[in-house]
Amino acid sequence: MNATAATNKGALFPTSIAGSLPKPAWLAEPNKLWPQWRLKGDDLANAIDDATLLALKLQEDAGIDIVGDGELSRQHFVHGFLEAVDGIDFDKKVEMGIRDDRYKAMCPSVVGELRLRGRVHAREARLARAHTTRKLKFTLPGPMTIVDTIADAHYGDRTKMALAFAGLLNEEARGLAADGVDVIQFDEPAFNVYMEQAAGWGIEALHRAIDGVGCTSAVHICYGYGIPANIAWKAGLGTEWRQYEKFFPALAKSRIDQVSIECINSHVPLRVLELLEGKDVLVGLIDVATDKIETPEEIAGVIGDVMKYVAKEKIVACTNCGMAPMRRDIAEKKLRALGKGAALARQKFA
Repeated sequence: MNATAATNKGALFPTSIAGSLPKPAWLAEPNKLWPQWRLKGDDLANAIDDATLLALKLQEDAGIDIVGDGELSRQHFVHGFLEAVDGIDFDKKVEMGIRDDRYKAMCPSVVGELRLRGRVHAREARLARAHTTRKLKFTLPGPMTIVDTIADAHYGDRTKMALAFAGLLNEEARGLAADGVDVIQFDEPAFNVYMEQAAGWGIEALHRAIDGVGCTSAVHICYGYGIPANIAWKAGLGTEWRQYEKFFPALAKSRIDQVSIECINSHVPLRVLELLEGKDVLVGLIDVATDKIETPEEIAGVIGDVMKYVAKEKIVACTNCGMAPMRRDIAEKKLRALGKGAALARQKFA
């Protein structure tokens, strides 16, 4: 564990965020999943530094124990990594159906062997580590989700390409661990779309990504940002969302330390969490698809329900998904509710 670990080490229900936070309006277009920057060059880099420090302060003030950079240096959670990779042609874009054709996107193409040009997130990770004494979490896109978000004009095989990306992610993850990051999380929303592959080469690629990485590993699996395409998709999933049963047993046997999942206002039967025995579970307690602010009582209540299936020492209080497209003021209120809800749960269930 890093020497700058959280001051409340050992407390029940430590709080964290899934990953992204809204960008300030002076940095980028507000309330958009893929916003345009307001600045360029050194001015942009310095503004991102400022926004990252504000994000850390916001989380600390809200009672968040395991803080992150908010992904404020990235326009998109996948492409923020891909921009540092050779072998990708961003001018050769292909319209693709992603997440099993849930929606279409213009995706750049892999046209040659993949290589990192250098460190991807050293600047923001080192800045965050230097300005907080709390545990620091950093997110990277997962290999399966990357290959579902990019066109392949070189490898001809999704598994082969995923393992190639996993090797690059491993390079960056090793660097992040050396920078003092305590938790590295791989975001894999594709896992609940391609369940059989997730249990096979999806986990194999994650193992490649964490190989030799000297800090806690996590995987984030969810039903996506609160955007119309995802909301419409979830409306057709029925009264019980049971996809997780298909790959949680394999995930429980994996070398990944933590699993982050959507819980509040979802139709995930909480009993499926029993299938993650032995893992820390980052329980989504903040709904990113609504502006309604959760109450501390609601949050503590969901924690109590989860305790029927997960040992309380294994529960981390988290958000359902990233908050990038949300209104900034709403996100701040939701984070404060998360901090208060976890504190109330400690009082009730200690």
